[in-house]
Amino acid sequence: MSKRLEATFRGRVLRPGDGDYDTQRAAVNPGLDARPVLVAEAAGPRDVQAAVTWARTTGVPLAVQATGHGTHVPSDGALLLKTSRMAGVLVDPDRRAARAGPGTRWAEVITAAAPFGLAPLSGTAPGVGVAGYTLGGGFGQLSRAFGLAAESLVRADVVTADGSLVTVSRERHPELFWALRGGGGNFGVVTSLEFRLHPVAEVYAGVARFPVERAAEFLARYRDWAPTAPDELSTGVLLGQGRTFTVKVLHIGDGAAARRALRPLWSEPVHEELRAVAYADVKLPALPPFGFGLFDTLPDPVIDGIVVAETQVEIKQWGGALARPVADAGPAGHPTAQFSVSGPGAAEAIGRRGNGGSFLNFLHDPAAVRTAFTPESFRRLRAVKRAYDPDNVFHVNLNIRPEGERDDDRDYRPA
Repeated sequence: MSKRLEATFRGRVLRPGDGDYDTQRAAVNPGLDARPVLVAEAAGPRDVQAAVTWARTTGVPLAVQATGHGTHVPSDGALLLKTSRMAGVLVDPDRRAARAGPGTRWAEVITAAAPFGLAPLSGTAPGVGVAGYTLGGGFGQLSRAFGLAAESLVRADVVTADGSLVTVSRERHPELFWALRGGGGNFGVVTSLEFRLHPVAEVYAGVARFPVERAAEFLARYRDWAPTAPDELSTGVLLGQGRTFTVKVLHIGDGAAARRALRPLWSEPVHEELRAVAYADVKLPALPPFGFGLFDTLPDPVIDGIVVAETQVEIKQWGGALARPVADAGPAGHPTAQFSVSGPGAAEAIGRRGNGGSFLNFLHDPAAVRTAFTPESFRRLRAVKRAYDPDNVFHVNLNIRPEGERDDDRDYRPA
């Protein structure tokens, strides 16, 4: 059966027992030990078309993986289509835009854009892939100033469920373009993306550490201060690190403006490392987004739970441009959220006191996909799914089922 795929596929096709099979089937998530029937490494868009067509024809489930950071559903018994070889980035400084393949990582984009004084809306981990991050929404260090990475997507080339290669934008296939900007890999396989870059060459960034005994009082001030902070300032708090807690800062602008904005929070840090630095050189600490939840505010019981938690917890500041999405920005995001709270054991420490929302990039439970969207956006996503993938070919993922397949308000797990 695999020979029919190999006849039209230029890249490698690996079977169980082949030398690189175990390496190529692996995801970043150590909890997954998937056993796909085949691993196909696409060399270009035609390979992607061939794989999608083969999977539909044979009835073998299709799983898609670029860098593997967003893989949370095992590809057991599936054709695992890898797009990691389709990497590379081209920067157009005049248009402040970049075009990248799905296997490209943010480190490559940051490096290519930096000589022009430009930056992408990447996250804290430059090794993460461009495609999955953007399609899942893309919350990062510059999001308070410029919005989600998905909002900066200009166009994309996509192989749809019927094997067609289409270019989508606000003008072409606008509903599919809307769904791609936050709906994940549910609507097709992206073979290239074009997205806006932003004029950020240097930032004022770093960390400060404060005595853990002052954590409760600090977080109460932080809760009240955060909604008033300028969009150019992004902050976060890391707790559970021993005798101190850490405040991380990134400001688009000079240090004097940053310090004026931070003045209501600052009170005799034990240690401070804030300085002007090239955006490409920023390295701020972060926790994996386990137990992720969104909050419109931080009630006192939540603060109390965080302070006494016997685990590491990270609070990130949202708001800013995230609270003012552009018209038809895409389905990702919950505009009312001012904070996220995450960390191993965070959910148990603070209980279910958030706004009930989540974020697709940070979601690990396939049964909770609809919490990543507003009810209206989720209904619209299901309608787009019915139009472009009515048979749910793209279901080995954090799945959005086609409209009409089940009741919109019921939780579900992927087929």
